[in-house]
Amino acid sequence: MSLTLSLPTTAGQLQTYKLSGATPIQPTPGVKFNRIAYSAAHVVADPRAAIDPWLQCAVDWDATIAYRRHLWSLGLGVAEAMDTAQRGMGLDWPTSLELIRRSLDAAKDMPGALVASGCGTDHLVLDEVKSVDDVIRGYEEQMAAIEKLGGKLIVMASRALARVAKSPADYERVYDRILTQARQPVVLHWLGDMFDPALTGYWGSHDLDRAMDTALGIIAAHADQVDGIKISLLDKDKEIAMRRRLPATGGADGRGVRMYTGDDFNYAELIAGDGAGTATVHGQSDALLGIFDAIAPAASAALGELAQGNTARFHTILGPTVPLSRHIFAAPTRFYKTGVVFMAWLNGHQSHFTMVGGQQSTRSLRHFAELFRLADAAALLEQPDLAVRRMKTLLALHGIED
Repeated sequence: MSLTLSLPTTAGQLQTYKLSGATPIQPTPGVKFNRIAYSAAHVVADPRAAIDPWLQCAVDWDATIAYRRHLWSLGLGVAEAMDTAQRGMGLDWPTSLELIRRSLDAAKDMPGALVASGCGTDHLVLDEVKSVDDVIRGYEEQMAAIEKLGGKLIVMASRALARVAKSPADYERVYDRILTQARQPVVLHWLGDMFDPALTGYWGSHDLDRAMDTALGIIAAHADQVDGIKISLLDKDKEIAMRRRLPATGGADGRGVRMYTGDDFNYAELIAGDGAGTATVHGQSDALLGIFDAIAPAASAALGELAQGNTARFHTILGPTVPLSRHIFAAPTRFYKTGVVFMAWLNGHQSHFTMVGGQQSTRSLRHFAELFRLADAAALLEQPDLAVRRMKTLLALHGIED
């Protein structure tokens, strides 16, 4: 039976849309990947909580952890309490730590489940941060709390550090203190200002090449304490240039520091790699991506094909997801979380389209309509009939009823 509905076009006109009828993507179970692949995972808000959503945070813990089990079942790791979980955009540090605790506990029941957790300085009051020492103490507080739970760290970029640092030397000092204390190799995190304007000039320079030099110097000085670096600059050439300069020794396994692509525009080609360089880490990227939350079945299926040497099939599966990702991450990029949660709702992974901080309001109906079309084109509507019903519900809330 064909499924149709009326969707607004980019020009604002209503147009009948018929679903493609493509079979939803299903990964082959049990395939071992030859890339490490973390999905930054979203949180499910509790819409029944008696709170003021713009001011307070309430999480549906059962649904939130159930989604992490879903990601693990597909072979993906979970990058916990990161930007995709609305860290710094509705999710505060106490709730983030509770999320990390619950996620680590749940992972114990899933053999091979990977979890790495965001460690930052977001609990600090920015106006009270006066020095680099304040930033170091902030990082150390979160490090201690996460490591006490047995967690692996993703050292997140710090708004406080970007605010008080006066030179690259300040960044070197902070990261030297953090890395020398870490109990196990960490993942570093370089988030571009398109994701967070407060991080403009990170690593002590507005020039990305100079910033990269500083970051690479820090990594080289601590190669044994750095598993890898996630960069989210939406610039594949910068990622490749940095990837080729990463240490070929050190890292979590002694075989080099990994590049974890955070490029939600170009991830397919970056993960496939170009084979350049004498070390494996120079010729390919692993992944730590927010878009993998929204396209998890396709990501798992594609990575399984890549591991079996089927590169063409990898691109066939993952290629159609790229237009969807570029739409979800369109400027203002920091609102991409709304598209991620919308996909989870369409696909039945949560019962409502409500977000922490009321962030479901950050995108327009036309944006959601185009997202729906692109998800269908990429065979990512897991239950097409449910997706149509839910899309019609959203349309009705905006005054459009068939």
